[in-house]
Amino acid sequence: MSNQNILEVKNLTKHFKVGHRQIVHAVDDVSFTIPRGKTLGIVGESGCGKSSCARTVIRMYDPTKGQIILDGVDITNLKQKELKPYRKKMQMIFQDPYASLNARMTVRDIIAEPLLAHKIVKKKEDANEFVYPMLERVGLTKEHANRYAHEFSGGQRQRVGIARALILHPELIICDEPISALDVSIQAQVINLLKEFQEEKGGAYLFIAHDLSMVRYVSDEVGVMYLGQMVELCEADEIYRSPLHPYTRGLLGSIPIANPKLAKAKEKSSIKGDIPSPINPPDGCRFHTRCPYAKPECAKVAPQMKDVGGGHMVACHLY
Repeated sequence: MSNQNILEVKNLTKHFKVGHRQIVHAVDDVSFTIPRGKTLGIVGESGCGKSSCARTVIRMYDPTKGQIILDGVDITNLKQKELKPYRKKMQMIFQDPYASLNARMTVRDIIAEPLLAHKIVKKKEDANEFVYPMLERVGLTKEHANRYAHEFSGGQRQRVGIARALILHPELIICDEPISALDVSIQAQVINLLKEFQEEKGGAYLFIAHDLSMVRYVSDEVGVMYLGQMVELCEADEIYRSPLHPYTRGLLGSIPIANPKLAKAKEKSSIKGDIPSPINPPDGCRFHTRCPYAKPECAKVAPQMKDVGGGHMVACHLY
């Protein structure tokens, strides 16, 4: 019987060494699960560790500590050779479609590469029966197959990246800001395309984005990250209806609105100051240096994630 959760991440930590003594605390003690057919959205400012978390989950980076369980199998410490069968189950759509596509390969070869790597087909020619329908599925045509990445617009390149990720029908797709570089009209097309695939195949998505309104639209649950740590996690509608952590409230308060009077009132709730360095994060609650509700305890004791009712998890001394 298939495991209900396609992904379980337990106390995941990723530190990078900088120089001889310094350590970047990119991801610290992050836990979450993603059931089949569901989407977890992760939001937070630039530099909060969203992409590092995603790349550690997919084992582009080796974790420092913690566990990554994919479909009931612990893949945390598997070597690259042992990981190969599991790579077929998880794929990634990258933020920058130009940097993530090989400029010397045609679109056909880019999309066919995973099929050849996992021996689903033996020859390039045999891959066409998979590649052409996938191109049409993502809104391109058979005629696009012989072109190179530089011949496409940003939106078309992102579609090629999506086609490459979907060609293996993975059970988990990690979307690392897949729409941030695209026009608004193209964003909607890409999101609807991903949702269609999820409804058909029942796959799970880890969706990373800056756009909070888009995350609400695509996600079943939303996790909020700050300086490498998860500070709030609950159902998508709940986090927008009743945000608890001061950082989450600040993020929601920073969403631009068209009404000038309401915008002025909202300014007061937005986050002040800059994000501290992940090389030397503050003691206690990492957000206390910018928090309007900080108490003396916040600077000394790191709050633990706790359920404050209905599965709404938050790490804050106010609760």
